[in-house]
Amino acid sequence: MSAKKLSKDAYGGVQGSDYVPYITDDSKRRGSNTAVMIIGIVLAIVFAASTAYSGMKAGLTVAAGIPGSIIGSAFVAAFANKKGLLGKNLVQGMASGGESVASGMIFVLPSVILIGSKISFVEGIIIGIGGVLFGIGVASLVLNYLIIDEHGKLPYPESMAISETLVASEGAGESVKYMGIGFGISGIITVLTGSFLNICNSVYSLMGESFYKFKFQIEVNPLLLGIGFIVGLDVSLAMFAGSLLSNFGILPLIGYFADMAGQGHMVWNDPSMAISAMDANAISGAYVKYIGAGMMLCGGIIGAIKLIPVIISSIKQTMGARKSGESQEGSKLQMIILLGGIIIGLVGAIIVSGSVLMAIVGILVAFILSALFVIVAGRLTGTIGTSNLPVSGMTIASLVIATIIFVALGWTDLAGNKSLLMFATFIVVAIAMAGGYAQSQKVTFVLGGNKPEMQKHFAIAGIIGVVVVVGVMILLADQLAIKGANPPFALPQANLMATLTSGITSGELPWVMIIVGVIMALVMFFLDLPIMTVAIGFYLPISTTTIILIGALISVLVKKMAKTDEERDARVSNGISLSSGLVAGGSIIGLIGIILQVTGVLHGEGPKGFAAGNGMAIILLLVLVIATIAAIMGPKIKHENILNK
Repeated sequence: MSAKKLSKDAYGGVQGSDYVPYITDDSKRRGSNTAVMIIGIVLAIVFAASTAYSGMKAGLTVAAGIPGSIIGSAFVAAFANKKGLLGKNLVQGMASGGESVASGMIFVLPSVILIGSKISFVEGIIIGIGGVLFGIGVASLVLNYLIIDEHGKLPYPESMAISETLVASEGAGESVKYMGIGFGISGIITVLTGSFLNICNSVYSLMGESFYKFKFQIEVNPLLLGIGFIVGLDVSLAMFAGSLLSNFGILPLIGYFADMAGQGHMVWNDPSMAISAMDANAISGAYVKYIGAGMMLCGGIIGAIKLIPVIISSIKQTMGARKSGESQEGSKLQMIILLGGIIIGLVGAIIVSGSVLMAIVGILVAFILSALFVIVAGRLTGTIGTSNLPVSGMTIASLVIATIIFVALGWTDLAGNKSLLMFATFIVVAIAMAGGYAQSQKVTFVLGGNKPEMQKHFAIAGIIGVVVVVGVMILLADQLAIKGANPPFALPQANLMATLTSGITSGELPWVMIIVGVIMALVMFFLDLPIMTVAIGFYLPISTTTIILIGALISVLVKKMAKTDEERDARVSNGISLSSGLVAGGSIIGLIGIILQVTGVLHGEGPKGFAAGNGMAIILLLVLVIATIAAIMGPKIKHENILNK
């Protein structure tokens, strides 16, 4: 254990059954105590709230495994040092559990608000918990096969990164310092511009309203800049390309022809507005976003079709998985969790549908589709990690199937639409939890931890995450319902789900624009371009994608200015830690500000004078960029010092 590094066997080269874990002392196989559980619960709450807020804001989420392992290592070292590495592993697993729930629920649950209905706390809780337990339970059935039998064949890239981070966790203090700096930068700017004081404008805006109608904006949002640094240049550029196409290609083209419309021709979904009177915001809301929805729909379906070979192989492997003896260890807890998911799912189906027949049909469809895609998610996590897991694609495919069934049975009213979305929430939570769970259990296997112990802690974190996320959505319900050109929360995936179900059930979906988006997605598919990434950028406000791109460009700059590989690695490590702090600070401080607004403690009147103009936004942008670069590049810390400190 003095090497502070995993053996080569952790990456393959031996049979999983012959692998010797990092910790071989059976007396140290337990990592839990009261302090570890409390730390894990706190991180599950923080990452669930942070992911829910940032995900609904930006349409992107950041996996919690690595930041959770960094923060958890520091807290375990301070408050539960006797539990050491396995205690740190349980904490990162719980952080990942809270984040997994949020990254799933934000795709669908806000759609209930968008279609004009309401989220009940009881309905959200019971459907969410059912999805958590069902996802973990089904994933557990094939876990030994995916982790042990496929050891070395499935690389589990993020699991191995988390394992290495935990093993080298003596350097966590340095990482936590940078996270604290990021949290402070993000917190200060969020207080000045957001729901707290709201005394400074944070959006640079330039609109074209005459011959060439366009829209260009930059939102000075530390949270989004941090996401850009973490996801990198490729993803950020693809998203920004989608925004360029949307705001400087499609929007001006529609605006050109809209100016030619005669009197009496009204906007298709707003009879009070003449087509010729549309400005850039109106064109974007009434036409462009539906093209983006078509792109995302096609991207999701293509992604699901690509999974067919994986689905077939996963089912075959599942049928033979019992040969691995995977039902032996922790089988009692595993069955309790799976049966709990089934029973709670059935109860939730009755509560949300109000009809026995709808409940039976809906939950059976949810069980079948969830089980199918949970197995796929577990395997894909081993290939590409949870950060790249195509949860939205699998959810879209599931939702289209379920919607067609509901329409065929005549359940097309608002209540039926809401029930449909609640069943889809069950599905997406199960899929998201399966990915995070498989990732955390792989870490447990590599390090030599106790699988049932991780299963219990991950389930607890998931349940806590459901309570937090549903609470956040109910708290933000009024803001989530705001529509228009620049809503407080973009909700790209949830808007797509609402558009699909409402349009198909009502028969009023603007199919011409949807088909245009589908054709554009097919062109990207043939060109081998990242369809969903470009489509999300097409759908998101350009103010969001520009600041994400700036964050990615800072990452490139930091790497380019390093003189040695060690210096580059150190700065990238510091930058990721600082960016995690930016995301956490913007999310948590922003959420606290909204709570203070809702409770009447604060009454922001908005910026005035110079503080309300584009000049202030530019100043804030420069401050944010300079502060971020200076913090990352200031101290010259060598990479080996970080690992061995």
